[in-house]
Amino acid sequence: MDGYFPIGATRSRTLKSAISCVGTGLHSGARASLTLRPAPFGTGIVFRRTDLGLEIPARHDAVNDTRLCTCIGEGSARIGTIEHVMAALAGCGVTDAVVEVDGPEVPILDGSAAPFVFLLDCAGLTESALAAPEIEVLRTVRVTEGEGPDAAWAELAPGTGPGLEAELSIDFGSTAIGRQSLSLRVTEDSFRAVLADARTFAMAEDIARLRAAGLARGGSLANAVVVDGPLVLNPGGLRHSDEFVRHKLLDAVGDLALAGAPLRARFRGHRSGHALNNRVLRALFADPRAWRLVDAPEMPAGVLSSAGATARLPMAASPA
Repeated sequence: MDGYFPIGATRSRTLKSAISCVGTGLHSGARASLTLRPAPFGTGIVFRRTDLGLEIPARHDAVNDTRLCTCIGEGSARIGTIEHVMAALAGCGVTDAVVEVDGPEVPILDGSAAPFVFLLDCAGLTESALAAPEIEVLRTVRVTEGEGPDAAWAELAPGTGPGLEAELSIDFGSTAIGRQSLSLRVTEDSFRAVLADARTFAMAEDIARLRAAGLARGGSLANAVVVDGPLVLNPGGLRHSDEFVRHKLLDAVGDLALAGAPLRARFRGHRSGHALNNRVLRALFADPRAWRLVDAPEMPAGVLSSAGATARLPMAASPA
């Protein structure tokens, strides 16, 4: 793969072979095992709880919790912290895969998407002869939280070209973070070079409160950047001077990958997080005039995926 296809303009892709890893759940602190498996072209991205024997489609309308991560499923049948693996799949143009986990959370690994990209590189990718369907945004939708100059917001608008354009700004009181912004067209090259290795982060003063609430129990300096006022507490410091906004944009790529098919759109946000990223997708699909599904050509009879099953279009919301 040459890496020059924008996300949303690639052909359907899946893995050549299965590959696994073991780590720790960021919020649960429990051991977590993950396996990425090939899927027939047209399957989309599906999460599978191997301990429960159930599958959950990677869809915006399956999201039930956005507190410090994106979680799909209901009750005990849920899978949390899916945003980094989703970002890696989207960033590498993978449209069809099964993501198996043996519990309620994806392992956090180093807190970025880079380990998942490494797994995909090791497994190898294969693509179909036909382009993948995509979701084209036709008119702007915006969601907001708060009022005045401190309001957070996210919007999806028609793109100026193929694939996903993304622009995000953040503003934190901690002087180690402050105000940062980033704008780029998300291609495989730009995802790998700019976003993939940016780590999740937390404020030192928030950690005790989060753990008391049952969150961040698996967090450490090995899988998160921790800041205390003007200080970055990680011994190695930052990977990039703007690592914080890079990671927030990485999260947005993963959250927007829950559209059900690649987006042909422009994303803009200010202080946007998992909740607003999910809300803007729900707002998009609530307005049938705001989007359309651009179907891939029909798969010729007898064309099979690497898994040997007849291809079909991925699941995506349909206009009313």
